Amino acid sequence: MFEQLGLIGCGLMGGSFALALKQAGLVQRVVGYSKSPSTLQRARERGVIDVEAPSALLAVSGADLVLLAVPVAATEDTFKAIRHLVSPTTLVMDVGSTKSDVVAAARRSFKDQLAGFVPAHPIAGKESAGVDHADARLYQGCQVILTPMAETDPAQVARAQAVWTALGARVREMAPDAHDAAYATVSHLPHLLAFAAMNAVIAQPQARHFLELAGPGFRDFTRIAASDPSVWRDILLANRDEVLAQASHFRAALDTLEATLRQSDALALQALIRQASEARARWQLGGQIDAAPPTESP
Repeated sequence: MFEQLGLIGCGLMGGSFALALKQAGLVQRVVGYSKSPSTLQRARERGVIDVEAPSALLAVSGADLVLLAVPVAATEDTFKAIRHLVSPTTLVMDVGSTKSDVVAAARRSFKDQLAGFVPAHPIAGKESAGVDHADARLYQGCQVILTPMAETDPAQVARAQAVWTALGARVREMAPDAHDAAYATVSHLPHLLAFAAMNAVIAQPQARHFLELAGPGFRDFTRIAASDPSVWRDILLANRDEVLAQASHFRAALDTLEATLRQSDALALQALIRQASEARARWQLGGQIDAAPPTESP
């Protein structure tokens, strides 16, 4: 049980965390801060927070648990704003989708107060952001990746694990750089591709007609293109090098498929499609996925 959650950022992720803590009976009081007065008011109306704080610093005053649910680009400024009232015994977490930059920002800002910081990334969300979409069930059944630093107190890592587990999440630990490489592959690049796919369609004169004909496959593929622009701008820039590395792998795979089309090589095309189809099926069923041998363009 925590006496007070200091919540900085009262939108979807932060609001859902506060509601989940309350529903589980794990917190007595939530003090929240948001840069948007309307968001803060709505968070109070929805019962996400109990007290409105006029600043991030005052939101953490007296808190034994702090959650930063702000865009990754705002993380360092938030650390600097709160560091004077964060005690070594306070458990501090974030929910950012990138971790190497967050860890570096914490080291620059917290310095000798790093023991209580446990970087976290809940693999959860919705296309619709904002406090009105906050949901106490958001984290049930999801993965939460913790990326503790060498300076992090193991007891605080255990507390973080216990909190997320109590909210119904499955917790695992990774190194920050390994996290960023993995999520560039399975999250950040797919978003980039979805944005590119939509932009490619709407750049054409027949875009309206094409979209009128689109079915479930197109909706599934481009669903994440509806994600929050400012959030994903920050994520892609923060993890730029890893995203660009994964884009190179994607480009090589696309070049290989295009080459089979140009040569009308039906057998090679079918083999590449089968390779992808079977790997997707095995992954969905939880099976082992082995690296495919490199495929040269025909």
